[in-house]
Amino acid sequence: MSTKKIFSREELKQRVTAWKQAGEAITLANGCFDLLHVGHVRYLRAAKQLGGRLIVAINSDESVRALKGEGRPLMPAEERAEILSALADVDAVVIFSEHDVRALIREVRPDIHAKGTDYTADTVPERDAVAECGGRVEIVGDPKNHSATKIIRSRIGPRHS
Repeated sequence: MSTKKIFSREELKQRVTAWKQAGEAITLANGCFDLLHVGHVRYLRAAKQLGGRLIVAINSDESVRALKGEGRPLMPAEERAEILSALADVDAVVIFSEHDVRALIREVRPDIHAKGTDYTADTVPERDAVAECGGRVEIVGDPKNHSATKIIRSRIGPRHS
């Protein structure tokens, strides 16, 4: 059995097909994960507890910059992917460059799309794609009182946040 956890989009589609053929459910979580903090760990743990395999999609460097502004990300995507892949709850990591994960949802057709508590089921941007693929949205994790942006502002200064 391969211990590889970081996949290209094409490799991930093949891995998901094998998992589904083995009867495993697929949960997708996503985010920038620019500065891993306890809120991220709790979010991913809660997503894994929904069952099956957990795929974590992380924004590319360009995508993070578009969302968070200049000075971000603090770490390149490959390093963020490696850190996330080391977590026991994570079964696969993929980097995506789009503004949101709709295209990836359509590619892997997850059973569950897990989002953090800063969303509601009605405000998840990709909820349309999840429904189109026959999946469901679940809101998981602890209350959104941890934020990489807030940590960066408080410890490094506003120009990086």
